[in-house]
Amino acid sequence: MAALSKYNTRVQNIYASTHPPLSSHPKRISVVHSLMNNMNKMNLLNNIYFISTICFAIFFYGILIKLTFLKIVILSPKMKALYLMWDFLTLFQERKNSFMLSLIGLATILTIVILLLKGKLSPIIGLVLIPVLGALLAGFSMTEIGSFFSEGIESVINVVIMFIFSILFFGVMQDAGLFNPLINKMIAISKGNIVAIAVATVIIAAIAHLDGSGASTFLITIPALLPLYKRLKMSPYLLLLLVGTSASILNMLPWAGPLGRTAAVLGMDPTALWRPLIPLQIIALVLLIGVAVILGFREKRRVLKQKEIEGADLEAAVTQIDAAEPPQQAKDLSLARPKLLWVNFLLTFGMIGMLVWGIIPAGFVFMIALSIALLLNYPNVNDQMERIKAHAPNALLMASIILAAGSFLGILSGTEMLDSIAVDMITILPAFIVPYLHLIIGAFGVPLELLLNTDAYYFALLPVAEQVVTSFGVDSHSAAYAMIIGNIIGTFISPFSPALWLALGLAGGEMGKHIRYSFLTVWGFSLVLMVTAILIGIITI
Repeated sequence: MAALSKYNTRVQNIYASTHPPLSSHPKRISVVHSLMNNMNKMNLLNNIYFISTICFAIFFYGILIKLTFLKIVILSPKMKALYLMWDFLTLFQERKNSFMLSLIGLATILTIVILLLKGKLSPIIGLVLIPVLGALLAGFSMTEIGSFFSEGIESVINVVIMFIFSILFFGVMQDAGLFNPLINKMIAISKGNIVAIAVATVIIAAIAHLDGSGASTFLITIPALLPLYKRLKMSPYLLLLLVGTSASILNMLPWAGPLGRTAAVLGMDPTALWRPLIPLQIIALVLLIGVAVILGFREKRRVLKQKEIEGADLEAAVTQIDAAEPPQQAKDLSLARPKLLWVNFLLTFGMIGMLVWGIIPAGFVFMIALSIALLLNYPNVNDQMERIKAHAPNALLMASIILAAGSFLGILSGTEMLDSIAVDMITILPAFIVPYLHLIIGAFGVPLELLLNTDAYYFALLPVAEQVVTSFGVDSHSAAYAMIIGNIIGTFISPFSPALWLALGLAGGEMGKHIRYSFLTVWGFSLVLMVTAILIGIITI
């Protein structure tokens, strides 16, 4: 409008400069007045037309492109379908290359997830071969795929080193009998009190799971505690619930599976990822002890209803441990080193301190600790090699899976499939949901344990969710923590956990009954931990 006014003023000035003064021409005065009136009317019409055009353009643009609500409310069903199809075709034309990458990437991920769930392929085969086929289908050459592989392996090699030597170290400590006196002492302290035994179960499981291995935790705790539970008529499913939940909290250690997988996805040091979780682990153990007290009183009421118990002969219960223990689980006492108990304890404590301090890489810490442990406990070279051979299969299996995951992530990242999936998810999902996708997945992390195994959750779902939310300014660490904390507590209610099947076999339980007994408690505890993590700043909103 300002430009139009300047234009009118300029016309009037030109007119005045090219015509004689109006005062000498009375007739011309009336003509000019008439002309000026017409020009003013034209200015008004031009202004109205200009404003109307802008308003109509905005309204029309909003209806056709932006204001989906108006499409839904105003347009007929056929017109709605046409407009939505037009929008999709326009978007597809603009991003057809990205859509193709997204489709291939999703097909790759879903194929891996489905095959892992159905048990048709081992994780190593699925994580290696299927991404290669997807990359070839997307038009990448083997040379390019090879470079993607190298980048992926480079991102996880430190995690692999840490896993190999941490599993070997804790295996040697278990052979040397580091954890046995602590567990036996906790059993003696409980003195047959049901509530005390429930609390002791949490503490014993936490100590036993310091090696990060679910199988060894169940092998240590269940044969030791099950006779006591049976003697007091306590439910074996309470034992499974408390041991599994306590082990899940300790599963946040950097040498345990979930944190190592997450570190591989984020391409960072697991110990750096673990340090902010230390306060949460302490709070979680305190909360779980409180839950154990509540469940202990509930169990005591149930037992008293079944049969009145005035006391229990703990000694008689403890003496049944050896009889109840399966022959294949009998420990080789010749490997125990009771005289070196405090030396091994100080070595382990110092190793954990070095990890927390973080002055040298975690893998190097475990290399040094393992070397010292072997030298102190088994000076003979043949004994040292036997201990390494005994625990090498577990170390090799975990290392192989992490390396295969590095290949998988390297290919999906190098081909930009993950980026394409993230961008297209942002395009499709409602805008108000996307920034909170990590929180939503974390909140449903425990139910997802019934649908996805650990590899599928951390190697397929986590990378996509992390890519999506970080594009909205969410910190990648915060996104990872939300998904870890929400999911990790449900580790040992998942039918895809081999260690859980071992636990059920040791306790004589059934998977369905265990899930029914533990599910709501575990899920509720997981949600409480997520809220706690938000309050103490580990997860940011």
